[in-house]
Amino acid sequence: MEYQYTDEMKTRLRRIEGQIRGVLRLMDEGQSCKDVVSQLSAVRNASDKAIAQIVAENLQHCILEEQAAGGDTGKQVKQAIELLVKSR
Repeated sequence: MEYQYTDEMKTRLRRIEGQIRGVLRLMDEGQSCKDVVSQLSAVRNASDKAIAQIVAENLQHCILEEQAAGGDTGKQVKQAIELLVKSR
């Protein structure tokens, strides 16, 4: 099976990459712990949203594929939930 990664997903990850560079810049500049942690929290939230988007869109693809094959989609849903829980 080929996974689907949209340009929107990649753009989201590039934005996170920029946020990480911003955090490193704050650290290089000796900014306060509060500022660094605040920005890292934003990175974590953005990362969580990216994970959810990737899992959701690929789950949809997997379910449609499984339905077309006449199979049970419950396994894909369970695996997606486990993946989301593990990522946290």
